[in-house]
Amino acid sequence: MTQKRVAIAGSSGSIGTQTIEVVLAEPHNYRVTALAVGSSADVVIAQAKQLQPELVVVTDEAELHRVAAALPGVEVTHQLSDIVDVADVVINGVVGFAGLSVTLETLRQGRTLGLANKESLIAAGPIVQPLRSVPGAQLVPVDSEHCAIHQCLRSSGRPESEVSRLVLTASGGPFRGRSRESLASVTVEEALQHPTWKMGPKVTIDSSTLMNKGLEVIEAHELFNVSFDQIDVVVHPQSVVHSMVEFTDGSTIAQMSLPDMRLPIGYALGYPHRINTAYGRIDWSTLTHLDFEAPDRNTFQCLDLAYAAGRAGGTAPAALSAANEVIVEAFLAGRLVWTDIAVYLSSVMARFNVTQPHTVEDVLEADAIGRRLATEELSK
Repeated sequence: MTQKRVAIAGSSGSIGTQTIEVVLAEPHNYRVTALAVGSSADVVIAQAKQLQPELVVVTDEAELHRVAAALPGVEVTHQLSDIVDVADVVINGVVGFAGLSVTLETLRQGRTLGLANKESLIAAGPIVQPLRSVPGAQLVPVDSEHCAIHQCLRSSGRPESEVSRLVLTASGGPFRGRSRESLASVTVEEALQHPTWKMGPKVTIDSSTLMNKGLEVIEAHELFNVSFDQIDVVVHPQSVVHSMVEFTDGSTIAQMSLPDMRLPIGYALGYPHRINTAYGRIDWSTLTHLDFEAPDRNTFQCLDLAYAAGRAGGTAPAALSAANEVIVEAFLAGRLVWTDIAVYLSSVMARFNVTQPHTVEDVLEADAIGRRLATEELSK
């Protein structure tokens, strides 16, 4: 295999730093040619000195000149999508809408996109979808659930007609088994105690409400062109089965590994082949059981709110995602109780007018409206 050129958008974050680990484990197969950050100047300077990329992008122009001065001989720019020009595969680990330009440009140029940026498909799915048919363009999901489904689908010669349903697994978060009434007084600290994954505060709260899983349902619909009636969620606290696909003949194929994000990252880097470094290998002498249960939809109401937004389509997922961000921030700041997260989200979506987006600006407008409505609801 010839050495693949790898560009990393969001190289200072969790996905970015783990991508670097995977690349360094197989230096004969992969080389980092571009790094991109927002304002993490010191981190990207250290990374660039180690990896010797051709290009470094710093979107915060206030930090741009300092990075350029520290890296003589390296091209330094502020346009995030510039990284696509020097890459065969782009890992998009940017959080939020800032990552959308990387998704669009990577597919536009017919490159392989390792996508860890949820907003690209949840909010902007109608804008992204046409670009997936560009010759050479490949979208490989970099999160454990969708990567698992991607792998399971490879067992079918005709997935478009042989898939019966997708089954996304959820850890259940820190409040699995608790009643809605018992959660009215939980603290922010309790909500941040995820049992199996180490993630940022916002995603961890989303996991505690099952909103994260609801957004993944919308993403699965966009990624795999499967109807919402064919996407189920099952709670699996061990986080070993990352998701499953049930086929029309009754067979269910599951992808299993211990929780380790380097596995889906490596899968995206190597696709359509597999890398040679093992991550998340299971020790069958210690793994004694796997548990599954239906989600408690009365307690975790955000799951059905996401299904409803997904079925509404158009700009509804963008508004839901944006409103959820504002409301979760308010919870993290101690301005509301955990059980009110779904209540406020429901009020926002009842007021939101769904339209069909045709441009990136339409999506950004829906995002802005979702945030405004959430702010108004919180101030009542």
